Amino acid sequence: MNENEHVEKISIDIIDDFPDHPFKVQDDDSMTMLIESISENGILYPIICQKKEDGRYEIISGHRRKYACEKLGISEMPVIERKLTKEEAIIAMVDSNLQRESILPSEKAKAYKMKMDAMKKQGQRTDLTLSPVATKLNVDTASSVGETFGESRDQVFRYIRLNELVPELLDLVDEGKIGLRPAVELSYLTEGEQRDLVETIETEECTPSHDQAIRMRKLSQQGILDMDTIFEIMRESKGNQNERVKIPMERLSRYFARGTPPKQVEDTIIKALEYYSAAMKRKRDNRDSR
Repeated sequence: MNENEHVEKISIDIIDDFPDHPFKVQDDDSMTMLIESISENGILYPIICQKKEDGRYEIISGHRRKYACEKLGISEMPVIERKLTKEEAIIAMVDSNLQRESILPSEKAKAYKMKMDAMKKQGQRTDLTLSPVATKLNVDTASSVGETFGESRDQVFRYIRLNELVPELLDLVDEGKIGLRPAVELSYLTEGEQRDLVETIETEECTPSHDQAIRMRKLSQQGILDMDTIFEIMRESKGNQNERVKIPMERLSRYFARGTPPKQVEDTIIKALEYYSAAMKRKRDNRDSR
């Protein structure tokens, strides 16, 4: 807080979250500890806000503290008002939140992109792209963002690419089921291809390795990646998976229309086997009763 700023009590009812805030506020152990701390000691650090044209306030730093106060039924919060441009507010919001110990990949992805876009609008750079690797044109901005948070410029671009994933795949990255490198490769698949991959992941109960993700990206670029191809790639045995029975799709083509979802194929085969098992049991029972 500088000498021109002061703390004032503001009604929590007129304090809004930052637009498109990229950081999740969750009911986890950390939040439980924060709620207990505020309950016992009060709010030790004022939140930082800026005043909007309609007289309401917008949080720059302090979303978790506001949430904790709402849980406790606290009606007012200590606030430091700060006058910032839109771009300055975005940069300040990102910088303050990325200091937390535990940040999800999806949060970094959105936050890094927001900060880089804000820097671009400030005129620091006008040539940013979503390339996953650094180029001569955008290296300075990427390096600037990365240095703040201990990331290389290439790593910054990798995280930004995650914004191109469908939500289901991004959730798997957050859960640690898909690594950053394969996730970047998958981000180049079309939305339809990603949806087919999600369906295959659910039915096969496995996630793609880096090598599989690279191959899918190359096939996508060639325009020949379809559900059957994804299914075949994902059915390949990996060291961390249980052994499975594999049936080439060409052997099933006379029974199923092309593009039939793998889950539907599996369910139909299981149902057919149940009928077959029941028929064999009746045959054995008839033979034994003679």
